[in-house]
Amino acid sequence: MLLEALRLRKAFGGLCAVDEVDFAVEAGSITGIIGPNGAGKTTFFNLISRALPVTSGRIMFDGEDVTNLQPHHIARRGVARTFQATTLFGDATALENVLVGYRQRTSSGVWDALVRSARLAREEHEAHAVAHETLAFVGLTDSAERLARDLTQEQQKRLAMALAIVARPRLLLLDEPSAGINADQTRGLIALVEKIAATGITVLLIEHQMQMVMHLCRRIMVLDYGKKIADGTPEEIRNDPAVLEAYLGHK
Repeated sequence: MLLEALRLRKAFGGLCAVDEVDFAVEAGSITGIIGPNGAGKTTFFNLISRALPVTSGRIMFDGEDVTNLQPHHIARRGVARTFQATTLFGDATALENVLVGYRQRTSSGVWDALVRSARLAREEHEAHAVAHETLAFVGLTDSAERLARDLTQEQQKRLAMALAIVARPRLLLLDEPSAGINADQTRGLIALVEKIAATGITVLLIEHQMQMVMHLCRRIMVLDYGKKIADGTPEEIRNDPAVLEAYLGHK
């Protein structure tokens, strides 16, 4: 397994947002996490990406215990993410945003910048080439010089994915990629996620749009009040009584 959560728990005072969750993500898969609002889905992502410290339990990435690593060390090991509220540099162009995402792959530092070293020139040339390729990959070739704040909501979603994948991660965490966009645009993002996965990037996504989850994911985990209440194939999840009651509101 590429990613494993072992009895993962996160408490905020007396509130247990993630309650001893066991979960694993197979390399090369597209896996989904669903659940009602407040179920602990984003908190779970924050634990995996190390944006929050765990209360107890372990996180394994490619067989290595990464529970106590800093977020930038997790990123360097190949974990990238997007956020439910798209986080971009609004006053920078789409190209400049993607260049920021690529920076973690470069090795030049302050000294290289001061002397304008050959390494810096080589890395800058490579960064621009890869950034343009990535924008083309997500369908934003014609928007490279537009400010991020001037892009449509759907284009901003694509740009956020470009920023996340430009450094060629092994695991991509997508937090509600379809939030705020219409059905036609959602279908376009479904195709983009499939395209990303086809490059070998493992995808783990949180999503309320069931059309997207059921189409994309071979396996789905369901959280409710921080607990894992189901884990299985889309067909199994669709017919699970606990899921119907907690997530879909049926009895």
